[in-house]
Amino acid sequence: MIRTIEWTDAGVVMLDQRLLPTQEIYRTYTNHSEVAEAIRSMVVRGAPAIGVAAAMGIAMGVDTSNPGSLAELDVLFERICSDIASTRPTAVNLFWAVERMKAVYSGTRPLGIPAVRSALIHESIVMHAEDIEANRAMGRFGQALIPNKARVLTHCNAGALATAGYGTALGVIRAAVEAGNQIEVYADETRPFLQGARLTAWELQQDGIPVTIITDNMAGHFMQKGKIDCVIVGADRIAANGDVANKIGTYSVAVLAKENGVPFFVAAPISTLDLSIPDGSHIPIEERDPDEVRKIMGVPITPMDAKVANPAFDVTPNRYVHAIITERGIARPPFQESLQTLARGAA
Repeated sequence: MIRTIEWTDAGVVMLDQRLLPTQEIYRTYTNHSEVAEAIRSMVVRGAPAIGVAAAMGIAMGVDTSNPGSLAELDVLFERICSDIASTRPTAVNLFWAVERMKAVYSGTRPLGIPAVRSALIHESIVMHAEDIEANRAMGRFGQALIPNKARVLTHCNAGALATAGYGTALGVIRAAVEAGNQIEVYADETRPFLQGARLTAWELQQDGIPVTIITDNMAGHFMQKGKIDCVIVGADRIAANGDVANKIGTYSVAVLAKENGVPFFVAAPISTLDLSIPDGSHIPIEERDPDEVRKIMGVPITPMDAKVANPAFDVTPNRYVHAIITERGIARPPFQESLQTLARGAA
């Protein structure tokens, strides 16, 4: 299994996804500021993986601190959480992880600083394991939606690299293959960061799953020609009504899928649900560095003084979504009711 992120005695170890597929380099981070920068600079990316990284960064920050009192640790802990929370605004898993670590801190604070340190480290490791199991559960539920010999289109990377392991959208594909289905994947390259071309294709090749890379503007052509049987993507935040924020370009794919009668599925853990917001208009959209558009792997492809817009995500309205696959089951329209049911714990 691909190792995206791990807690070790030496520090938090992450596979540097900026360098794939040409280099497979693991980096070790030894303080929370380094972990925060790794999240911000996309060494680690994908909503579930960001959540695990956030938890480990907070645990690392407390573990490497030397407060003289609990009161001093209180101030330090809030600063660590704030630093981590400021890294990426769209992926709700990050904020879910921060709140979960805050609850552990509050619950163990009366026991003293050593107990707090130990509990935070333990919780981050538990969250890592829980994410992998959630992905496998998602795969078990979702694989029934993928017919044998299906040609599946995916956008961005929602695989092991975007999670603690196994994957959300790619986890469903993996589960279908493990169940004996023959699956062929079409991977949108996913400009401007090329997560599909660099990461999804690399992951699927590791598993021996056939994959064809296409540019983002080819998706409609292949649907029109009847070469795509379904679409499955991940998510960074899902509103209470089922509107889905995912990597920029997902909305276009969803519209094309509906126009061509192709089912559009979303796979995401319960931690990606944000039932506090009624619809996708409330989801903050991260605007990233213009140079991500001006350059590919450091090589300029546009005039360097050209004005650039670079929103990292878009929102797909729920009317384009056939089903949302979670570790607790599959939500179908009307999502306002089905997501609430799953969030309460009913499969």
